Amino acid sequence: MKTKLHIFKVVAEQLSFTKASELLFISQPAVSKTIKNLEEAYKSHFFIRRRNSIELTDDGKAFLIYVNRILKIYDEMNNRFLNLKTTMPEQIEFGASTTVATYIIPKIIAKFRAQYPQVHFEITSGNSEEIESLILNEHLHFGITEGKHHNQQLHFKKFIKDEIVLVTNAQNKSVKNNTIDKSALQQLPMVERELGSGTKDVIYSILKKNNIPKLNISLHLNSTEAIKNYLYHSDSYALLSINAFTDDLMNNKLKVIDIKDMSMERWFYFVSRTGFNSKIMDYFENFVRSNYIY
Repeated sequence: MKTKLHIFKVVAEQLSFTKASELLFISQPAVSKTIKNLEEAYKSHFFIRRRNSIELTDDGKAFLIYVNRILKIYDEMNNRFLNLKTTMPEQIEFGASTTVATYIIPKIIAKFRAQYPQVHFEITSGNSEEIESLILNEHLHFGITEGKHHNQQLHFKKFIKDEIVLVTNAQNKSVKNNTIDKSALQQLPMVERELGSGTKDVIYSILKKNNIPKLNISLHLNSTEAIKNYLYHSDSYALLSINAFTDDLMNNKLKVIDIKDMSMERWFYFVSRTGFNSKIMDYFENFVRSNYIY
């Protein structure tokens, strides 16, 4: 039952069967069947299905409140009777690519240490290429990176989907209606990350598929924070992870420019050496998955 409720929760939050299936790593028909079974079991309709979208009914909104309560109790029960019986080491070491290490992992680690205050973390941050090299050379057991490379010595498992968007200073008026055609992207003054960045690799792969051969790069900086600080004081543009500037959107410091007919999505991956097994790694991975809020 917990699995069914979790599927409902993700669909309700995403308002998309397709996105929910991607996040849950199950087929879209399986997601749809689960929702149908729940609706039949509770003799209700939880979603209004339109041609290209869905939305929660009043019953669906009420059901989601109960689902959140029940799943919270499940987590508390597991923590009381299962998770606390897992012997934790004094220290956990892993690597994380820059975006993950800066904007995603700290909140999860705070929750982990609330349960296991005796556990210390040693987190190595770097671009995806650097983290994967450290894993291959056995300096790290596992990590979370921003891209997937076809290296048979490494094993990749999907974590969460991320979106890369075009960003500029909130006061920049040079683009009308905050929307551009993708062909105009080449004309904008751009700032980008350094060589070896997983984000940069993903961006150029997507640009190539959209027949955009190059960008007008005016500056290279070695971190997303450096790029953001530059954008605060200029009318340049950058392609950044949506996870990296949510506070800047709310504080009206940066804004998103929509690119017509082009989206930039990528996955963050758990990565380890092929064949490497660790109960601690498995437990931590499960903890990260269950405590990341989509």
